[in-house]
Amino acid sequence: MENNQPNIQYAAPFFMVSNMEASLNFYTEGLGFSILNTWTPRGKIEWCWLQREGGPLMLQEARISESKPYLAGDKPGAGVTIFYQCKDSLTLYHEFIDRAVAAHEPFVGNGLWDVKVIDPDGYQLHFESPTDVPEETKYSEWVNSK
Repeated sequence: MENNQPNIQYAAPFFMVSNMEASLNFYTEGLGFSILNTWTPRGKIEWCWLQREGGPLMLQEARISESKPYLAGDKPGAGVTIFYQCKDSLTLYHEFIDRAVAAHEPFVGNGLWDVKVIDPDGYQLHFESPTDVPEETKYSEWVNSK
């Protein structure tokens, strides 16, 4: 290995989505991800690689039919949660709110500010950053106590 760099650098979540256009709008316009690569076998994006800073994400539009309405569970996103470790998740919270994303109110859990958003297919995304604010503190409580 060159420069003693680890072989495995990061994980790239892969989400099957029901509507690529809605998902791309959510991730690019709402959460600020950029499209780095696409696959367009039928003239529209069916797969893409998105990136926001150090956080990659792949999306692929599911080919849905009557016999196969989703790939797993009763809907896409069932049981899937991704946690992004950040330097300042509260800055992201304000950015998401400014972009009209329905972000949940941040709270402190496990020594981390947790900002939760849910994409159009039900995938849960948590953006977390370290804090010394007491456990279970809600953002509104913390702001009002200053």
